[in-house]
Amino acid sequence: MKKKPKTYAQKLSDDLVKSFTEIFTDPSYTPLTKADLYTLCNLTAPQKKIASEVLQKLEQEELILIKGAILHLKKPKGEIFKGILRMNPRGFGFVISDNPKHFPEDAFIAKNFLGGAVDGDTVEVDLFLDKKIDKGPEGKIIHIHQRGRSQFAALVHVIEPSGTVIFYSPLLGLNKLIQSVTPIKKSLQYGDRVILQVVDWGDKTRPILCEVKQLLGPISDASIDVLAAAEEFNIPKEFSASVIKQAKTFGDKVQKSDMVGRQDLTKIECFTVDPTTAKDFDDALSLYKDEEGYYHLGVHIADVAHYVTPGTPLDTEASTRSNSTYFPGSCIPMLPEELSNNLCSLKPKVVRLCVSVLMTFTPEGELSHHHIKRTYIKSAKRFSYEEAKLVLDGKKKSKHLPTLRLMVELCLLLKKKRNSRGSIDFSLPEVVLELNPEGMPTSFKIIEYDITHQMVEEYMLKANEVVARSLQDKNIPLIFRVHEEPSTESKEDFYALARTLGFHLSGTPTVQEIQKLFEEVKKTPYAQQLSISFIRSMRLAIYSSQNIGHYGLALEEYCHFTSPIRRYPDLIIQRVLFGEHSPEENLDAIAQRCSDKERVSFKAEQSVKTLKKLRFLKSWFDEDPLREYTCHITKIRPFALSFELSPISIEGSLHVSEIHGDYFIYEPEKNSFVGRRTNIRFCIGDPIRMRLCSVDLVLLESKWERVLEGNELSDFRPSKKTKNRKRNKTYSKDKPREGS
Repeated sequence: MKKKPKTYAQKLSDDLVKSFTEIFTDPSYTPLTKADLYTLCNLTAPQKKIASEVLQKLEQEELILIKGAILHLKKPKGEIFKGILRMNPRGFGFVISDNPKHFPEDAFIAKNFLGGAVDGDTVEVDLFLDKKIDKGPEGKIIHIHQRGRSQFAALVHVIEPSGTVIFYSPLLGLNKLIQSVTPIKKSLQYGDRVILQVVDWGDKTRPILCEVKQLLGPISDASIDVLAAAEEFNIPKEFSASVIKQAKTFGDKVQKSDMVGRQDLTKIECFTVDPTTAKDFDDALSLYKDEEGYYHLGVHIADVAHYVTPGTPLDTEASTRSNSTYFPGSCIPMLPEELSNNLCSLKPKVVRLCVSVLMTFTPEGELSHHHIKRTYIKSAKRFSYEEAKLVLDGKKKSKHLPTLRLMVELCLLLKKKRNSRGSIDFSLPEVVLELNPEGMPTSFKIIEYDITHQMVEEYMLKANEVVARSLQDKNIPLIFRVHEEPSTESKEDFYALARTLGFHLSGTPTVQEIQKLFEEVKKTPYAQQLSISFIRSMRLAIYSSQNIGHYGLALEEYCHFTSPIRRYPDLIIQRVLFGEHSPEENLDAIAQRCSDKERVSFKAEQSVKTLKKLRFLKSWFDEDPLREYTCHITKIRPFALSFELSPISIEGSLHVSEIHGDYFIYEPEKNSFVGRRTNIRFCIGDPIRMRLCSVDLVLLESKWERVLEGNELSDFRPSKKTKNRKRNKTYSKDKPREGS
């Protein structure tokens, strides 16, 4: 029997099932309304009725989920999770799950899968499980549950003739168009820093519309760099009246009643060793050696938990901030200065309440036994790292010299133990910019990671390890500091770089090989580059109530305990130690929040450091626009090379078309560029002569050009811009001719 031909309605229904299924299953699909879908498919009014029936059918078949008028793609349980979006200035982002037990890894979100979400938003993510790579899962944002903010900081980028202003937000990147909701009558200039109030978040095709709520000042004003960063990253600067009031109730000295029940350690020799600019002294050290050669080390940590108790205004504020944020020349503290810089700071010659980890080590550096007690101490001396080093080098006298020498002795034993278990020692120097009262960088200094830094680090690491192991042995829940092993892909990238620079590594290097590599690297110009590359290859350390160990330190149990003035997890550990942690405080939630806040603070700190470095670089450019710098190539990609200007660690890049002097071809087998005519080759680690063209403080960018040398000059005609620059031959003493 011949089949009846399908009616128009049946054919349309079949066609719509096919079309809708293709739309819903496309990887780039984001939830649509029925109206949007109908418009997308150019459906007429009569066709919409059949389309509605098709959608009901697809919902019954569990392909989609209809919530109100929104059409969601229904996925098997386990592929969708909720979390907070953190944006990268380059336009992509990562979503941090609000349930790390089920989704421990951050999901990478490409620019085209953001779905209109911005930094700080709580979003729903659809994971591409079939696309999971070694570096972690990828996904797309399918729903915005809650906006993270209603206002944010930005800079004036373009002022159109109509009066409409286009803004640039470092958090959102250049790919997100932000403009004033109406023409602005105020006198704004390019580079003005403003606080914007969001009127409409826009979407894929429409810009974010905002009103200017506050003018902070021009980008030329370095004194407001920290204020602008605090606004940009939503870091509260001021404390509420209730928090300040509570902090002041404790007075400015320890009361006798506070000492009851504590061990008196005021008679022992102890002192602090901190950076010169430090005001919050979390830790003090004591050490002596008995007749049998045993070392008795005391790590004394400010007892912040005595003052900051659960549920109080101080605790709520500390919990919200989660950590102090350290900028060049200033700090936004976790606790008011009445506590952070005074009552909880282990200043010399005054009594302070502590939690002391008292450890005994064998002559070989093995931990024999330990005690953790509530104590009170009186620090005898406040050393800076520089002063302690001068004493050790015999350049300054101090009665504490024998103890400092003993501390170095035990430090070297502990470093040897750490090295034997697989931990890698970098000991990288730090570049510190020195600022004038207006916040402008005037010079820089290199702080070497010398033995005084190393001994303090070893003692803090050991105290943290001992506390974590002590709580773990008693099966007491705590917040661990955990660090996962790097992905195979990341490790291979690092190994390839090391081999490119001429270092020998086996096919699958052992920990011992990597340790040996870094010992060799210290004697070469590649120490900084390889160390930073190795650090970047590793995953971020985070806080977690689940113990997975600490890869970087090669430890099975580790927590943060030694800095309760500036880190909330350390304060929680103090409470846990003495049974003062409230069961209502969820350790999972605290760990997740503190990990998130730590990343935000790090980004804020780095943004200000980058801006200050660019200000410093611009001052060199203003003094001598033709100045040449020796940089070193740090990365080569098929289309560009990246380089770094030492010692201030400014990064730049050149597109292959901008290298000049020849037509350069990328050779993947050697990961290098080679000139087709001159045969000049550029490899990772090579020096390269560069000249600065401009510095953009708004976009945090620097533009460079390569300096041609030798025979190249006869074959390449410089631009008029380069020819016409006026040369200034005056150089400042602290601005050397070479940048390296």
